[in-house]
Amino acid sequence: MTWTEPDQRIRTAVVGYGLSGSVFHAPLIAADPRYALDVIATSDAGRQAAATQRYPGTKTVPDGDAVLALASDLDLVVLGTPPATHFPLAKAALEAGLDVVVDKPFAVRSAEGQELIALAERLGRVLTVFQNRRWDGDFLTVRKLLAGEALGAVTRFESSFERWSPDISKAWKASATAADGGGVLFDLGTHLIDQALLLFGPAAVAHAELQARRPHEKVDDDVFLVLNHESGVTSHLSMNMLCAQQGPRFRILGSTGAFTKHGIDPQEPYIVAGGSPLDTEYGVEAPEWAGSLGRDGHLDPLPTEPGAYPEFYRLLAAKIDDGGATSKLSLPVDPADAVEVLKIIESARAYETAGH
Repeated sequence: MTWTEPDQRIRTAVVGYGLSGSVFHAPLIAADPRYALDVIATSDAGRQAAATQRYPGTKTVPDGDAVLALASDLDLVVLGTPPATHFPLAKAALEAGLDVVVDKPFAVRSAEGQELIALAERLGRVLTVFQNRRWDGDFLTVRKLLAGEALGAVTRFESSFERWSPDISKAWKASATAADGGGVLFDLGTHLIDQALLLFGPAAVAHAELQARRPHEKVDDDVFLVLNHESGVTSHLSMNMLCAQQGPRFRILGSTGAFTKHGIDPQEPYIVAGGSPLDTEYGVEAPEWAGSLGRDGHLDPLPTEPGAYPEFYRLLAAKIDDGGATSKLSLPVDPADAVEVLKIIESARAYETAGH
C-alpha cells in the first residue's frame, strides 16, 4: 500500500475543535500522510471558521451525529469532546463500523470503559485512548533513565502538573460535576496516573486529598494522591490549577541516586504558537531545562529526549494498515490501561468520601 495515494489514506473525522481537537488531534493527523483529515465537527461558528481557514480541504459539520451520518465515507473517528460524551459517542461510532480514538479520560466510569472494550472486540474494531503524554519528552527521558541503573532501585516517584489558572476558561468545565468528568483529577490526573502505572505497574490508593480552591470549581482543582505499587515503589502524584510557584515536574528517588526535572513539555505551546509537528524544532526542549541526575554535590545535567506526540498516530496507522483489530501489532495505548486509570480515580474519590 502506498500511503501517499489519497484513496489509500485513513479517512478521519475529528469531533470537537477546542484545545484537544485544534492543538493535538487535527495538527498531528494533518501532518501524517497516512491520514486524510476529512471532517471536523464543532458547533461553534468561530471554531468552524478557524478549522476551514487552517484546513481548507476539510469538511466542517456541527456535531457527532453529523459525523456518524458520513460513516460510510470514513474509517476513523477521533473524539476530542467533553468527557461525559465519550461513552455514547464512542459506542455509536463503533456500532457504525468505525475505528475510534477517545481522548482522555476514556470515560467517566470504569464500567463504561470496559463496555466499550467488549463492544470493540465483538465488532472487530480498533479502539484506543489518546494518552499523549506518554510521548512527552521529559517522560521519555524518565523511561530511558529507568531502563538503566543510574538510580539503583527506585523507592519513590514524585510527579506533578501545576498551573496558575485562577479562572476556569471553558464553560463545560465550569459547570461539570464529577459525574460529568469534571475536575483536575479527570484532566491532568489522568496523565499522571497513567504514567505512574506504566512505569511501575499495578497500584492501590493509599491516600487521597481532593480540594476545590477556586470560587467556581464544582469538583476539584487541587489533588494529591499516594499510590502503593505492587512493585514496591510509592508514587506521590499532585495536580493543582491554582499554583503560583511550580515545583518539579518529576523527582525520582532511588537507592543510588535521584533525578529531578522542572518545566513542562514544549509540544503543546509550540502548536498553540502556530508551529507544526513537521518542523525540525518541534518537540525539542531548550537545554537549560535539562534535568539533574545524581546526588547533591555530584549532579550532572541530563538532556531531555525530544517529545514525540506524532508517534501515537504513527503506531495507530500501522495497526490499522496491518489489519486493524486482527493485527498482532500493539495499539499506541491499550484501552485496558485507561480503565485501570479510571479505577484509581474511583478509588481516590471513595477514599475521600470515606473521610480518611
